[in-house]
Amino acid sequence: MLIKRKSIEQVESSRPARKPRYAPVTLSEMDGVRYLHFGTEWVQGAMRIRKPDWPELEYAQQMMAWMLWIAQPQRLAQLGLGTAALTKFCYRQFPQAQVEAIELNPSVITICESMFKLPPNDERLHVREMDALDYVNDDANHGTLDALQVDLYDATARGPVLDSADFYTACCACLAPHGIMTVNLFGDHPSYAKNIKAMKFAFEQVICLPEVHDGNVVAIAFKTKVALDAEAQAALLERAKQIVAETKLPAKSWVKGIVSTL
Repeated sequence: MLIKRKSIEQVESSRPARKPRYAPVTLSEMDGVRYLHFGTEWVQGAMRIRKPDWPELEYAQQMMAWMLWIAQPQRLAQLGLGTAALTKFCYRQFPQAQVEAIELNPSVITICESMFKLPPNDERLHVREMDALDYVNDDANHGTLDALQVDLYDATARGPVLDSADFYTACCACLAPHGIMTVNLFGDHPSYAKNIKAMKFAFEQVICLPEVHDGNVVAIAFKTKVALDAEAQAALLERAKQIVAETKLPAKSWVKGIVSTL
């Protein structure tokens, strides 16, 4: 059940009239959590009002699973801003890192600033209004990212709006050799198999965590294949314990989920 639902008027833009029309950005609140929607019941993101920098949804927490292999990232990017949950968490958690977020809909950026505690751009934080496809195809971004988080959904929230092999190949090109991409998918939707196939074409290795919520599955894609033998699993568990101690993210469950797929 959604309560306190209200529509947020889209901000005016100076772009030409041919600019795409977006679904209305709407909000709801329940039990101290504020949710973002695009005019439907589908949740596009959430923020616990008393913990604005915490990734509230379990799948959003799983999107940070690249931390098992990368402890000190220098450059991170998020495709699809949502409620800025991952962008805010990365910005606060990794003070040494450059953090970028790419969002096509200007109203989403505006609502994140006004209702989801997104801080203003500065020397480390760069929220850009642009097409994610343009971003990954820009040669200037190739080979620069430690981690890339992809969460691109339209108003129906049932399948990524970018899901081709060419798109994922461009995502892979943006990563440094050790880089890792995480992607939010729906396991019970026809788009799932298509996305996994495209990722496996573009990346050396793809692992999927167990399904959470109402079908969310987070895929972890590696530009360079990683070891997952018994010794590597033990190292991952030790790293997970460190992540839990430092961030309270449920990293041990990520390792358990990875091992269950082997």
